[in-house]
Amino acid sequence: MAAPRDGLVASPCISLCRMHAPTGWCEGCLRTITEIAAWGRLDDDGRRVVLQDLGPRRVTWQAMQAAGTAPPSTGPGGSP
Repeated sequence: MAAPRDGLVASPCISLCRMHAPTGWCEGCLRTITEIAAWGRLDDDGRRVVLQDLGPRRVTWQAMQAAGTAPPSTGPGGSP
């Protein structure tokens, strides 16, 4: 996760930027391209909303990996 600057909520980006076409999620941070593009314009509350959405996505991503329908990764949804 990128370090916050100026007191802003930190980005979940881990520099593993590759979009998974079936879900539309980044394989590294699990955000959508729309969320990634908007991140710099969001206030802290908006960023927290995006971060809250990542929890359920992480569960789905891990289930998809277990089923072999998503690639293994070192992102937040990936295997330890």
